[in-house]
Amino acid sequence: METVVTIRSAAVEDIDIIHSLVHKIWPDAYGDILSAAQLAYMMQLIYSKPSLKKQIEEQNHRFLIAELNNEPVGFASFSAIAVPGIYKLHKIYVRTDIQGKGLGKALIDEVIAAIKPANATALLLNVNRHNKAKTFYEKFGFTVIKEEDIDIGNGYFMNDYVMEYLVSSI
Repeated sequence: METVVTIRSAAVEDIDIIHSLVHKIWPDAYGDILSAAQLAYMMQLIYSKPSLKKQIEEQNHRFLIAELNNEPVGFASFSAIAVPGIYKLHKIYVRTDIQGKGLGKALIDEVIAAIKPANATALLLNVNRHNKAKTFYEKFGFTVIKEEDIDIGNGYFMNDYVMEYLVSSI
């Protein structure tokens, strides 16, 4: 059977899909990095249905959903930031049981294809300093430009690298 990968734009109507994917992906992605309490706090803070709706409707985050044979298996979100030409990849997650099939790359390629016509010069992202995804981003061409510790409330911090991908005009 042929494997069919589709990347599509998401809307408010897709919040349930994104929410469901988070509950499948985050415990595997962060279970060894964050305490169970911080994991639950961050999932509620960032991925509750009202928070996702706010990101789409008020913060102008554009979400993409990756599907494998019509089954949602990952997602990404991105937006412009206050600096002209600079975009932020806020989220990119693929179910751990199907990583390595090119879906993460397909999501990033789609983000870059979407921002290039808007004269993007760089795509930034944050990655936890202990997350093995850093290697994936480096293979794609992202480089670490700084470290930052972000207070997210409740006594928790995100201890991240900020990585940058320079978008070529080619």
